[in-house]
Amino acid sequence: MPDRPPHPAYVIDQMISAKAIAARVEALAREITAHFKGTDKLVVVGLLRGSFVFIADLVREIELPVEVDFLEASSYGDSMHSSREVRILKDLRGEIAGRDVLLVEDIVDTGFTLHHVIHLLQAREPKRLRVCALLDKPSRREVAVKADWTGFEIPDAFVVGYGIDFAQRNRNLPYIGKVRFLEDG
Repeated sequence: MPDRPPHPAYVIDQMISAKAIAARVEALAREITAHFKGTDKLVVVGLLRGSFVFIADLVREIELPVEVDFLEASSYGDSMHSSREVRILKDLRGEIAGRDVLLVEDIVDTGFTLHHVIHLLQAREPKRLRVCALLDKPSRREVAVKADWTGFEIPDAFVVGYGIDFAQRNRNLPYIGKVRFLEDG
């Protein structure tokens, strides 16, 4: 008898094209550049792992001096559902006190992770702390938190691509796709 795959069979239906993402990233970068105009250096903090593709594209479009740092926080593990317990797996390497900081998130879902990270960073006394999220699912929000800039508002669907994974798969897709699970049989 063959081994069962560790994850159920699924297909991915494209929701947001690579072209639409690129255009939105350019627009977000223009807005962020205007907002932080005059800063000596913008510290762009990417929330790993899901934001790495987004942050790479975004910082190339921001017309300001930038320093990039990363923080890894998790409330999911390999699950599709938030555990509500946020763990910091990798902290920042640099200092942010007195600096302009842009926190970049892949997707705001329940809000637990973002809420926790915002409070963690605010305690380090940045000059300004703003948030940019590629995707927002307001229908899933359990904690009052909102990004200053959002790429796309999406319905309550499990999505992958453009850095966002399902159990470490599908991060490499150039678009955002909705995961549709297939029936057994």
